[in-house]
Amino acid sequence: MAAQIKQKKPYADINNIARSPTLQTVLMVEKFIDNNSGEYKKTDLFKNLPRKVMWQTFQVIMEYLESIYKIVYDRDGYVVYIWNPEFAARYKNRDDLEWKE
Repeated sequence: MAAQIKQKKPYADINNIARSPTLQTVLMVEKFIDNNSGEYKKTDLFKNLPRKVMWQTFQVIMEYLESIYKIVYDRDGYVVYIWNPEFAARYKNRDDLEWKE
């Protein structure tokens, strides 16, 4: 029998009080991570945001940024911003690459 891989449920599905973040809040968190990449672990990042955000909302934002490959966690748990718009723009219009929609 093949071992079943346990899928991680999104935080919003687990926690009924999770709030849908506004675009402004998502962009604020993303910009803060970009400017402080690799400096904070998740909880410290939350505590040092320029504006207060509910923990549940923050969790939803972090899962979203991770799902679209803008952030990762290093082996020590620090949040690292990995999105590179220049790299994406360079490869976006190449004829020899195929993009999935």
